[in-house]
Amino acid sequence: MKGLRTSDYDFHLPDGRIAQTPAARRDESRLMVVHRDTGVIEHRHFADLATMIPGGDALVLNTTRVFRARLLGTRDSGAAAEIFLLRHQGDGRWEAMVQPGNKLKPGRTVHIAPGFDVIVEDATERHTRLVRLVVKGDELAMIEAHGHVPLPPYIARADAGADVERYQTVYARQSGSVAAPTAGLHFTPELLAALDGAGVERAEVLLHVGVGTFKPVDAEHLGEHVMHEEWCRVTPDTAAQLNAVRELGGKVWCVGTTSARTLESVVDDRGVFRPFDGETKIFIHPPYQVRGADRLITNFHLPRSTLLMLVSAMAGYDLTMEAYRVAIAEGYRFYSYGDAMVVV
Repeated sequence: MKGLRTSDYDFHLPDGRIAQTPAARRDESRLMVVHRDTGVIEHRHFADLATMIPGGDALVLNTTRVFRARLLGTRDSGAAAEIFLLRHQGDGRWEAMVQPGNKLKPGRTVHIAPGFDVIVEDATERHTRLVRLVVKGDELAMIEAHGHVPLPPYIARADAGADVERYQTVYARQSGSVAAPTAGLHFTPELLAALDGAGVERAEVLLHVGVGTFKPVDAEHLGEHVMHEEWCRVTPDTAAQLNAVRELGGKVWCVGTTSARTLESVVDDRGVFRPFDGETKIFIHPPYQVRGADRLITNFHLPRSTLLMLVSAMAGYDLTMEAYRVAIAEGYRFYSYGDAMVVV
């Protein structure tokens, strides 16, 4: 069966197709519409979703907020260093990635700004570090004041002022992600208002995106891959809302793979949602049967990535890879600031 090996998800992306900046307006991005029942592929624009989603259906949004996780500073020698914050451990301690790794051993200090130092305390089994932030004043405020927007590594430039707004959804609320739920970047307040006016329900979930979202799968057989963990939450109200939508015949439209992973972590074999608050390590790939999402809005993802594998579980391997071939031929923009597709 195709789609069971990591190498099945390789594809060549021509130079220049990786979007380095966002579209001039969020909802002006292109939208590929992939029809699972017929295999037809349409080319539209993201704003067209205002007329594509019927009233009574639910639009599931991940309300996580990206924080300025990249801290750039200097070592005692004056040489440059970087601390990339991953997960808050409490009491000023964080799990982090560091550069240069061979220099930032336990006991070393990185100076970020006056009144803001980072002390490396320990190494972890997964080659990250446990660090302690020493700050004068509020810790999170200092991170936001002196940190940088954690643009993904395939955006080959430093973060700029515009990224503060554009690498964030318009509905982001709770800080905790080191990467944006990028399908949501296309929504504008006007588009959301149009969907509200059409009777589309908004359902909110929360998943804090970890840096593992960019990590390619190394194992050749998908069953050998160890999935990174991410914290997510579905409240009792949201679970009840989604169950009521389905009971009335409505469909669930997941905005992004993060929303889809969250719902697949809380749905049972009958398609019923339950509340949840904790970590998920679910790995969605063919021949997994998707039960939580009826429709999926997503961006175009990296080769060999768990995100591409999730889309293949939703749309089918052959149709997904055909859609990617068409997207490349038609000049779609790829990855975080790129165009979108919807699987219907």
